[in-house]
Amino acid sequence: MEAPEDVSVREQLFHDRVRETIICVLLFICLYIVSYLVITHYKRNAEFTIDNSEDATVNKIALWLCTFTLSVSVGAVLLLPLSILSNEVLLSFPQSYYMQWLNGSLIHGLWNIVFLFSNLSLVFLLPFAYFFTESEGFAGSKKGVMARLYETAVVLFLLTLLVLGMVWVASAILDDNMARQSLYDLWEYYLPYLYSCISLFGVLLLLLCTPLGLSRMFSVTGRLLVKPRLLEDLDETMSCAEFEEASLSRNLTSGTSLWINVNAEVLRNRFLNIQARRIALEIRKRASPWQRNLGYPLAMLLLLAVTVVCVLIVCYHVVELLFDDTAMPRGMEDPLLGAASFSMFGSLGAAVQVILILYLMISSVVGFYSSPLFTGLRPRAQDTTLTQIIGNCVSLLVLSSALPVFSRTLGITRFDLLGDFGRYNWLGNFHIVFLYNILFAGLTSACLINTLTWTVQRELIRAFGLHKLPSTVSRSTIPLRLLLANGLSKIQ
Repeated sequence: MEAPEDVSVREQLFHDRVRETIICVLLFICLYIVSYLVITHYKRNAEFTIDNSEDATVNKIALWLCTFTLSVSVGAVLLLPLSILSNEVLLSFPQSYYMQWLNGSLIHGLWNIVFLFSNLSLVFLLPFAYFFTESEGFAGSKKGVMARLYETAVVLFLLTLLVLGMVWVASAILDDNMARQSLYDLWEYYLPYLYSCISLFGVLLLLLCTPLGLSRMFSVTGRLLVKPRLLEDLDETMSCAEFEEASLSRNLTSGTSLWINVNAEVLRNRFLNIQARRIALEIRKRASPWQRNLGYPLAMLLLLAVTVVCVLIVCYHVVELLFDDTAMPRGMEDPLLGAASFSMFGSLGAAVQVILILYLMISSVVGFYSSPLFTGLRPRAQDTTLTQIIGNCVSLLVLSSALPVFSRTLGITRFDLLGDFGRYNWLGNFHIVFLYNILFAGLTSACLINTLTWTVQRELIRAFGLHKLPSTVSRSTIPLRLLLANGLSKIQ
């Protein structure tokens, strides 16, 4: 009787493993297709249609590696939302036959796969893609793809030795015993320390980009929506734009300017800007009163509410860190999905957690590309070079792979980190976690207050027509009665 039972158990384990593998492969294929469509939308087609077949082959290989990395980045972003939603689904349907495939083993496997592929892409694949595109082969060797491959392999090997040496020196400075052990056990001591350094850098980058992105989300959303007409004569503004567009069109057609001699390229750029402005004004004019007067305020209030909720959760987590040891981020080896909700508010709280995690990721990307240090990496449709694509993939991978640690450190969710994500050395340091929460709450509050005050001031200046004054006139010297009279005349 024992042999058939043993066979049935092994068959069940085999079928479970096959099922998990099929699900992971299908999920990765979907992510890869979406990532490929995104990259092809931004890549510069001239780099892949060149006559030199060698360069075209190298560029295609680098593009495939970038697509793989971007799909891993998207998978890292979806790790926490999928885990939280899976737990709530199993709580709602504990005995459902169609939900048996959704278990802790599958979720734990996804975390391990994303962790492995994210580090593999960051340490090997993306550096290989960059060096492969820049290589030409060793001097005196026969030109071709293989020669460039040999040069890339040698450069990547030397870079790996350099990075490992630098990390070993840093570990020796901080802990001499750990440095000695890392020489004998690379997998257990060296690589976890390297992963901790990379994750700490990603979490610090999120600390800088997310507060800036949360404040920039208001202006980004404002460009996508139709603003209400507050003390503004839209017909007059549109007439001025149409007149200026017609004047520039005549100057471009005749090839000469009536008053000043300007460069034709500058004149053409100005004409395109005026044309885009006129089209935007037409869209605003055609918008319905509900869309114009209700959609924009509701979107701004929603963004403000989500941002305030994030700050309040972090402030509550700061207090919780002082009195509860379980508030510290930690790893979890065996996820008990379907046992209890990870939010005190049940399924509604879990849905709010998922929304906040995705919102923080979007805000961090917006803040990253809004930073003056990284504006050069901002992708442009059909005009992004392969080197810029590689740089964007590296940046997005660093941000996305640190998102689970970032969300758990701030207390956005109580879902503990799975697999090697919970092995980071600095997660158990109370002072680092506590200071990180304080800095995030302070920076986000400061950026939010600054954005709101400047936005209100800018809208009032535009509503009263003061933005049309010459730069030599100081707006602070204008009497208050003149401001009120100007505003009342626009209302009438």
